[in-house]
Amino acid sequence: MQIKNIYTLLCFSLDQFVVAMNSWFTMFSSWLKIFLFFFFFTSLCKTYGSSSSKSTSTDSYTDHCASIVPTSKPTVRAHNKSVISFRGGYYTGGDRLLGSKSSNQVYDYTGSYLRFRPTRNVYKTDSKGVYKLEAYLYFRSPYRYYDSDTSSSYGSHFHRTVRAPGTIKFLLNGFWSEVSRKLCMVGSASWQSEKGKFLNLDGVLKLKFADEKSNMSTSLVSGTLESINPQNDLGYFEPISIYEFPYLIDYTYSLVSEKVNGGCHDDIGVPKNQSVSLESRDFCSILDRGINSLELEYPTECKSSQNCAHLVGSMGFLPKFMHLHAIQCSGVEEKLRYMLKFGNSYTEFYGRFDPNSTLIGEGSWDAKNNRLCIVACRILNRANTWGSKVGDCTTRLSLRYPSTLTIRNKSNIVGQIWTNKTVNDSGYFRKIMFRSWENDVAAIPGLKYEYTELDRVKESCPVKGAVKMGGVQYPDGHSYDMRFDMSVKHSKKEFAWGNAIPLFVGNEIYEQSSMIVDLSDSDAGFETTAEADKKTNGPLNISYKLSINPLSLVKLGSWFSPLNLSMNPRGLVEITAEGIYDAETGNLCMLGCRELSSFTQESRNKSFDCEILVNFEFPSMTSTRRGEFIKGSIKSKRKKSDPLYFEDLSMSSSAYYVTEAKQSIWRMDIEITMALISNTLTCIFVGLQLFHVKRNPQVLSYISLVMVLILSVGHMIPLVLNFEALFLGNHDKQMLLLRTGGWLEANEVTVRIVTMVAFLLQIHLLQLVWTARSSHENKESLWVGEKKAGLVSLIICIIGGLLTFLLNWTRKRYGYQAPFTQFLWGDLRSYAGLVLDGFLLPQILFNVFSSSRESSLSSPFYVGTTLVRVLPHGYDLYRGQSRVRYVNGSSYYYADPNADFYSTAWDVIIPCGGIVLAVIIFLQQRLGGHSISSQRFREMELYNNVPVVDDEE
Repeated sequence: MQIKNIYTLLCFSLDQFVVAMNSWFTMFSSWLKIFLFFFFFTSLCKTYGSSSSKSTSTDSYTDHCASIVPTSKPTVRAHNKSVISFRGGYYTGGDRLLGSKSSNQVYDYTGSYLRFRPTRNVYKTDSKGVYKLEAYLYFRSPYRYYDSDTSSSYGSHFHRTVRAPGTIKFLLNGFWSEVSRKLCMVGSASWQSEKGKFLNLDGVLKLKFADEKSNMSTSLVSGTLESINPQNDLGYFEPISIYEFPYLIDYTYSLVSEKVNGGCHDDIGVPKNQSVSLESRDFCSILDRGINSLELEYPTECKSSQNCAHLVGSMGFLPKFMHLHAIQCSGVEEKLRYMLKFGNSYTEFYGRFDPNSTLIGEGSWDAKNNRLCIVACRILNRANTWGSKVGDCTTRLSLRYPSTLTIRNKSNIVGQIWTNKTVNDSGYFRKIMFRSWENDVAAIPGLKYEYTELDRVKESCPVKGAVKMGGVQYPDGHSYDMRFDMSVKHSKKEFAWGNAIPLFVGNEIYEQSSMIVDLSDSDAGFETTAEADKKTNGPLNISYKLSINPLSLVKLGSWFSPLNLSMNPRGLVEITAEGIYDAETGNLCMLGCRELSSFTQESRNKSFDCEILVNFEFPSMTSTRRGEFIKGSIKSKRKKSDPLYFEDLSMSSSAYYVTEAKQSIWRMDIEITMALISNTLTCIFVGLQLFHVKRNPQVLSYISLVMVLILSVGHMIPLVLNFEALFLGNHDKQMLLLRTGGWLEANEVTVRIVTMVAFLLQIHLLQLVWTARSSHENKESLWVGEKKAGLVSLIICIIGGLLTFLLNWTRKRYGYQAPFTQFLWGDLRSYAGLVLDGFLLPQILFNVFSSSRESSLSSPFYVGTTLVRVLPHGYDLYRGQSRVRYVNGSSYYYADPNADFYSTAWDVIIPCGGIVLAVIIFLQQRLGGHSISSQRFREMELYNNVPVVDDEE
């Protein structure tokens, strides 16, 4: 009766809701009329204001641009690609609008952003080559500030709040002449001041674009954005200078020639016969490769910055780094355009643009001498309203790519920079050497490695007498398994993270082009025929780069001081090592060298500490134990009294091999397939049950609502938990270093869709049972049986939940940990899966309490659904016997240990229990609901059904 009352109350509430909606719709219609009136009124005002604005814009253009590109009458619309646009330029100035470097605030320099984008409002005019256009000019602040808050009772806690001035967008109108290559436009932007007041910024943009057929002197895009407001106006801003170095299709290399190549200095330190020779087909792929950061090595004559100060004009200091960036490359001519930036940081290239420290040049490959010769020019006339020009092309560079690297000479680029001016000329500076400082080996054809410490390695690393076990395998020296991240500890206390990356294996460059293993097919990313040929069973020569990055919140003691001498500009301690790897024992023993650097402003002296012993032990690839680690150590071979001696360091890394990755992907493939099959079978079995009740509508009332509700909720919970994965994709999921071509993601969505179909079918069955029960002639007794079945089921569930809580509490109290460490919530989730496994129990209880003999459930439904619930436990038994290892970041798509109880015992108990429940349903539907009850209970139930006779009658 209570359920019926609730149903009646819901129907009444629905009627009231419909009445309320009608009233609200009437009110909404009235407000809609008012809104439309104000909308058209505002549109009219905007139209009038726009006309007034266009008139003002025309007057401003006449005042500031008429003498540059005269106004012309628009004729026909043109495509916006007919005019010039650019993206990724540079600018200087505008500190008031875009922020400046602050001395009292923490900040990051994210890089300036500049973009000029014409809209579709582009028209040809009655003047030849003149276009009228509308365009947007975007500026993004290069600074991102942080408000710091340091507070913690247990140590320092650094909280950051990010603030950035944002982006300013100017809307401009004006004319562009493709003949003079000049553009002049006027417009405005809205800007919020530091006090929160919105101001209108009016400005004029003047740009000079590169010629269609350009050379070095005409290849620069430059100009200014100036305020047209008075200086005492709040909307006034200082001029912003704009620069861009575009890729030009029709570009003529006018600075480099055979004569220039002949003037290249050859005293680089690397002879011609020890330099790499580049072919035309490899030229651009090797030289046009990102940004090369080169470290400058000043001669002893640069004791005073005056001798070398003219390297970068008026910077006032000697920069430590030069960054070389290729703008464009011609493989046929073997020539390039370069941009050179100088600074004191290895990230200076991405810093704020400074025309004083930037040079533009052309490079040409000298095939006879295996060197690259570059002629570089300065940016002049920076104060000119119409922008800057390129000139003073007196700077020369000569670069070579060594063909052989060693543990001490690991730079893949060496060279020098000088000027062809004489000592008495203004702007003269002495010859300065440079070399690449990052120990990253590029795949340059002909590059080799010379092992110089192998004799010392054999002395320091005695061969172990371990006997190789049959069937035991260790990583191959050429495989991806040889590179790994690691935790670095001192005295068992972690103080840094690091990584170890092979540079050369034997005489070949270690393949490290991609940090992602491609697993889109069964063989991708693992072993090709060429890789199989490289396999060796004996000792293998190998060289490594080890990087150690101290944690920012860890206080380093005096023991770290010797290592601090090897800290590079990126804050890393780098050790280059070479030695022997034995693929039969998994032992890697090497001798390492660390560079000892002492910077001064005038010079830089280099020395090395090569008394370092590095040892790593790789676990077996065939081990069945979980949690295997790569373990290693770094030790100094010096005496403790030596100032370069440092205390022992230990390293460890979780060993996750590529073969395990392949097995893990195979496991996920199988699990998704099985989940898809299980959900599809569920849909089929529910569909057969719906067909069964359609042919036998009288059995609907004898189906337990609690049972159908449990099944419905069981399908609803995965949908709720995976809603984001179903529609949006979970972008926060930790990504494995694996790539599957999107196959797993697509099939995961398919599984969710099939689960939704099963859920909708269950809901439909629930609706049919509810409707039939409410209209049944014997509904009172049926509801009583349903209540009793639900109450008993609830009591059983509560008891099971309390036992789960007790077991969880006991495990925590006595320190027992499950294989998958779970908190209470995780245990309750598993218990919910157990409740779903026993979905037939409410139907059995309902049959008992209602004395039902109806075949309410079709055999395919209860047998098939039981089979769907039992199969995951059979799979878990198989999975437990296999060597497939679960990896953090991967997922269980089938038989998830967090969604049910999975162990050897449970995998036997739960299937047996499910089969017993299915057999009971089979007996009840043939012998009656009391067929499993005791004789006394059946007699009591029969006695209760005997009608009572009134004595008075």
